Amino acid sequence: MTYEQALEFIHGIPRFGKKPGLRRIQNLLSRMGNPQDTLSFIHVAGTNGKGSTCAMLSSILRESGYRTGLYISPFVIEFRERMQINGEMIPKDMLCEITSEVQNHWLAMQAEGEPPSEFEVVVSIAFEFFRRQKCDIVVLEVGMGGRLDSTNVISASLISVIASIGLDHMEYLGNTLDKIAAEKCGILKPGGVCVSAPEQDPLAIDVIRKRCAEENNPLFVPGDAQIISEGIEGSRIRYRDLDVFIPLTGSHQIKNALTVIEVCKALELTSFSVSNDIIISGIAKTTFPCRMERFGNNPLIIIDGAHNTPGATALAEALTHLRGRRIHALMGISPDKDSEGIMSAVLPLCESVVISAARGVKASPPEVLEKPAQKYISSITCSPNSERALKLALSKCSGDDVLLVFGSLYFAGEIRGQLTMYNEQCTMN
Repeated sequence: MTYEQALEFIHGIPRFGKKPGLRRIQNLLSRMGNPQDTLSFIHVAGTNGKGSTCAMLSSILRESGYRTGLYISPFVIEFRERMQINGEMIPKDMLCEITSEVQNHWLAMQAEGEPPSEFEVVVSIAFEFFRRQKCDIVVLEVGMGGRLDSTNVISASLISVIASIGLDHMEYLGNTLDKIAAEKCGILKPGGVCVSAPEQDPLAIDVIRKRCAEENNPLFVPGDAQIISEGIEGSRIRYRDLDVFIPLTGSHQIKNALTVIEVCKALELTSFSVSNDIIISGIAKTTFPCRMERFGNNPLIIIDGAHNTPGATALAEALTHLRGRRIHALMGISPDKDSEGIMSAVLPLCESVVISAARGVKASPPEVLEKPAQKYISSITCSPNSERALKLALSKCSGDDVLLVFGSLYFAGEIRGQLTMYNEQCTMN
């Protein structure tokens, strides 16, 4: 099996099973010898912030000398990002080898009338990769929800983390915060430990406290931090006698960092431990693509995968650190997202917007987004071709203007790839 054939098999499977539940992935993993049972996990659910939380935790743990697996969803640039060890993506040959084995099991289950979904296959490949590479600990990001997410097939976790909860995927998880919180809290395991992000909505934190009591989980919630400085380059805070620099921009990243510090302190209840110095250096070394990621200076280009209303609100707050610089936007939004909520948060801060779409994925056509965008901004250009859209958006920038790319992780990742390729070509020339 070649790398291209492996991806063709994986992406050719329906993303979701016909019936919700964990029975299919349990069956698949059983055929594989249950690799997940050999691993130790920090399991991270939430609406916003779980990706950044996982990135910081992974950075800290590998800085501490642990062989650290990281599973994230979705990927930004390349599929192999979804499963990493110590910051290195799964090698192509190993992905092919494991996928070939999983395909044999998938075909057998298809013949029995219950083939696993794409998500279930990907999670199973990741578990087998982490098992083969003898990971000490795996930071495991939930794909959607928690209770019925494929990652929740694990029987135990060192820490269950509930990042910030908001309204998203309501067609699957429920249309109120308490219903969504209940789904997220489905990752809690009896006798485990739970860490919640700070400043959860009262409805959400009430559910979290109730579920922790039911599952006999001690609950850790961060307190207030002293904010020393905030800027487009990141933030510096003091918390629990730690002076911490957070290279990820925005006050929401401060909340994510506080959650991460509490996770590290909660690890003291397990066989793992992390020193204060390692926490500080691990957070400072964190990188995460398309989360207020900065490219160049002339113009300054900011790429953020804000793909729901809470994420867009956090992005808008972070943009206040630009101190009056003109912002031109390049936007692409998936059709299943609250485009109105996303645009209302960000577009009033911008001088112009070019609306486009990512290739090869479901995306709202630019002309569909144009009319609602007119409520928030007057200078609008549409281009279905993302490469042309990037050139149009860049042409609008001059002086110390800023180009902001946002709307979906897939779109942000596609534009990031184009910018990276352009920068590499300039360096070669």
